[in-house]
Amino acid sequence: MEDRVRVVIAEDSVLLREGLTRLLTDRGHEVVAGVGDAEALVATITGLHREGKLPDVVVVDVRMPPTHTDEGVRAAVQLRKAHPDLGVLVLSQYVEERYATELLAGSSRGVGYLLKDRVADVREFTDAVVRVARGGTALDPEVVAQLLGRSRKQDVLAALTPREREVLGLMAEGRTNSAIARQLVVSDGAVEKHVSNIFMKLGLAPSDGDHRRVLAVLTYLNS
Repeated sequence: MEDRVRVVIAEDSVLLREGLTRLLTDRGHEVVAGVGDAEALVATITGLHREGKLPDVVVVDVRMPPTHTDEGVRAAVQLRKAHPDLGVLVLSQYVEERYATELLAGSSRGVGYLLKDRVADVREFTDAVVRVARGGTALDPEVVAQLLGRSRKQDVLAALTPREREVLGLMAEGRTNSAIARQLVVSDGAVEKHVSNIFMKLGLAPSDGDHRRVLAVLTYLNS
């Protein structure tokens, strides 16, 4: 049974908003509000915060009224600054690199960016919602692929082997070591060795503790 989380959905398409609501409630989660524009989203979260009822995660479309450009992601960035513990899962029709990097500029904790096509995979989508609500990261493989293409032009990751780049890309999707091992069909020990090498090559000392994984992902995304 998945952990129950409290969700606010911001999506201007009524059909999609209702569909996401039904999908999540059928899985046992609580959708505390559904709104159709960014202004209503900010107002809703502000009101819930005043009542001491801040949700675990917001699911928000990148493009929302009135201009359908970047209202949704700008509201997401604004909410992250005001409420650092609020999980934010952004949905987009296409991979929009600038929005992904802007959202991740502060911290990758409790952040997700998925293509709307990913919603069709019910289990994958709900897993992403829960992961982000609990402070994890959920990045669409297509988003990671585009960011990886950009990072290849940079020197910061030049020391990594192709396999280490692949492991770091999967880390950026929010996968655990065990999940990476299953994806690559290797042992958990092999993945642990790759991760250790990544930390070493990126200059992330053991003293950084659990933050090393987040720092490695941020180095990857911001390179």
